[in-house]
Amino acid sequence: MSEEMLSQIGIEDFTKIQMRVGQIMEAEKIEGSRRLLKLRVDIGDEVRQVVAGIAEAYEPSSLLNKKVVIVANLKPAKLMGVESNGMIVAASADGRPVLATFSEDVPNGALLK
Repeated sequence: MSEEMLSQIGIEDFTKIQMRVGQIMEAEKIEGSRRLLKLRVDIGDEVRQVVAGIAEAYEPSSLLNKKVVIVANLKPAKLMGVESNGMIVAASADGRPVLATFSEDVPNGALLK
C-alpha cells in the first residue's frame, strides 16, 4: 500500500479511540443474516453486546473465551435490528476476517495504546 493511499491522522485523533481487551463470553448467529454474530464481551467493568460480521469465518462455539480487541467508545448502532455497543477489531486476509487477538494473557478491560 502506498503512502499516498493512507489518510494520516494526528495523535490527538488516535487518542480519542478507546480500544480495550475483551473476552467473548457468548456468541450466537443472528437469525436472517449469513454474516452477523451477536457477542457478549467482558471488557472488565461491564459486559457489552457487540454485533460482528464474522459468521462466515468463525463458528460461534470457537469464539468462547477468546480475547479480542474491541473499540469501546463507538456510538451504538443497530444491525439487523440488534444493538451493537462497540466493534471487534479484525484484519482482512483474502476477503476473510481475522480477529486481532493476544498471544499472552491480558486482563479484560486493559487499554490498548
